[in-house]
Amino acid sequence: MSRLAAVDDDGGDPSVQGETRMNLQELIAGFRAVAIASIADSVDKVAGRRGYLDHEIRPRINDRRVVGPAVTVLEGPQPNAGPPQHALDLIDATEPGSVMVIAIDGEANVAIWGGLMTAGAFARGFAGAILDGGVRDVSEIKRDYDFPVFARSISPGSTVGRFKTLGGNIPVKIGAVEIHPGDIMVADGDGAVCVPRAHAEAVLMMAREIDAREAEQAKLIVQAKSLKEGLAKYGRI
Repeated sequence: MSRLAAVDDDGGDPSVQGETRMNLQELIAGFRAVAIASIADSVDKVAGRRGYLDHEIRPRINDRRVVGPAVTVLEGPQPNAGPPQHALDLIDATEPGSVMVIAIDGEANVAIWGGLMTAGAFARGFAGAILDGGVRDVSEIKRDYDFPVFARSISPGSTVGRFKTLGGNIPVKIGAVEIHPGDIMVADGDGAVCVPRAHAEAVLMMAREIDAREAEQAKLIVQAKSLKEGLAKYGRI
């Protein structure tokens, strides 16, 4: 059983039980309803580090929001490498609702995801994929699956003979952001954010507060016809 399967069996990651009152499904539902910007700001404050991914990683298939626990794969250069075995194995072994996260040190000139991997992830009920590299077969994915993919690039090039998977369900880095298996990934048209699982409830609570405060702030700005007045009262931009 993968680590993620163990997370989903009881609704919460055993490594952080006792630190949170919310189970995984409650966290996922909560993060579906708050703004990505509010989540990014909250990770900054609660976790004390950046959680938002590089701006190049953006939706390539649709703008549907993706929320779910990370399943991670690390790839690295390897001449004469074969298929991405760790990724293939994890697609078949992971629980529905997961988000595939593949790190490749920002290599944008090869595709680390394509139509066949999408077919497997779609069949297994994955929430989406977030990629440090490229995606290919974009027209096929849009036409047949409408499966959310956030990627650094679109490239027709294969990793076969160039890169191999080095490990699965291990900590990985995408740009400056470290992602652990089971961290909550949230992505939509505004970008992608990693929420450390140990801080997920506190981040969600703060993001909800930011959303509510900004709604009131926007209302005041419109009513007062003054941006400065709204900023002065709430101290936030």
